[in-house]
Amino acid sequence: MAIDFSLSPELEELRKRIAAFIDVEVRPVEGRIDDERLEETDRDAYVTALLGMRKRAREEALWLPHMPAEWGGMGLGHVEMAMVQAEAAKTRFGPWVLNCQAPNEGNMHTLLHWGTDEQKQRYLAPLCEGRAESCFAMTEPEVAGSDPTLIQTKGYPDGDEWVLNGHKWFISNAHRSRFAILIARTEDNPDIPQAGNSAFIVDLPADGWTEVRQIETMHGSTGHSEILIEDLRVGAGQMLGGRGQGHLLGQYRLGPARLAHCMRWIAQAQTALDMMVDRSLNRFAHGSLLAEKQGIQWMIADSTMELYQAKLMVLHAAYKVDRAQAGTGEDFKAEVSMAKHFVANMLGRVIDRSIQVHGALGYSTDTPLAHMYQHARWARFADGADEVHQMRIAQRTIAAYTDTGSTGAATGNLPV
Repeated sequence: MAIDFSLSPELEELRKRIAAFIDVEVRPVEGRIDDERLEETDRDAYVTALLGMRKRAREEALWLPHMPAEWGGMGLGHVEMAMVQAEAAKTRFGPWVLNCQAPNEGNMHTLLHWGTDEQKQRYLAPLCEGRAESCFAMTEPEVAGSDPTLIQTKGYPDGDEWVLNGHKWFISNAHRSRFAILIARTEDNPDIPQAGNSAFIVDLPADGWTEVRQIETMHGSTGHSEILIEDLRVGAGQMLGGRGQGHLLGQYRLGPARLAHCMRWIAQAQTALDMMVDRSLNRFAHGSLLAEKQGIQWMIADSTMELYQAKLMVLHAAYKVDRAQAGTGEDFKAEVSMAKHFVANMLGRVIDRSIQVHGALGYSTDTPLAHMYQHARWARFADGADEVHQMRIAQRTIAAYTDTGSTGAATGNLPV
């Protein structure tokens, strides 16, 4: 049988090492940061705690799992990264401690694939070494973020430079970034609408790049910035990829990035389910434990089945991404789209049930559930709204049937 969901002994040992590292090195420090409110009360102690965890990750050879060895990484593929992220994201700082957090993870993959040698040394190396932060500036307030062909930020050449003007928002991590990968429209009459945009690397801070504000969201003001771009000049060598390749670059980045989000969301859902079961086993009401009540059992069962589905979808999509990047020509867009839609919705449902089982405690901030629930709502439109993914999934299903007389190719193209 070619289908095998077990990990090799080496990878199982790595999974256990990561799980132990998160429990021993990350969880206690994260608890101290939260309990003592270090980010607000003692910034120096907060930074020291964060860097200390990263130092330990390097010492334990758990640094940069998604990048090749020549860049200081562990060289893991996407299936293997599902295992890493599912352990790391059980804590808030886990992915950051291992240096595989969004948006840097996606930007690293993008620079590795599209960057020139000079761009890699100048921008990729500091990201891999943990010396820099970055952002990806595509979304705009005036147009639908799910359709990059509508982007209004413009770029035009002026001698050896490009001049950029536009307006971006919800640019995650921009507040602390050393550079941005910015998408702008550079072609007025492209052969196809998707060939109108180009990508540029912008050193920050920069004249013409103004951070208007960090946008307050349901989970607070946490680095999703609104940016005004006015006559911002970058050298011709700052273009990433070629003219008109911004859409290709964005799609290359967003496919694996969507899947990486799903991996982290699975970790959060697993945590919520664990908490749900633990609460049901330790809460007595109306003559029995909650775990003995049918209504609670249904919530546990539904959550268990949905988490199982999510794990299978992510593993299969990751397998297809690995095959595509190995040069097989595999198309993974449909599988990633379906996984992103399903896992994002599953996350919200499982956390919601866990809150319900916890009662008022779950609604309070005495457990992490309330904070998790706020972030989970964002998952349904981050990297593509539910409805856009559903539209694409339907289009691919109809096309598969039209072309072959069967919808099998659109449902994972699996041998069942």
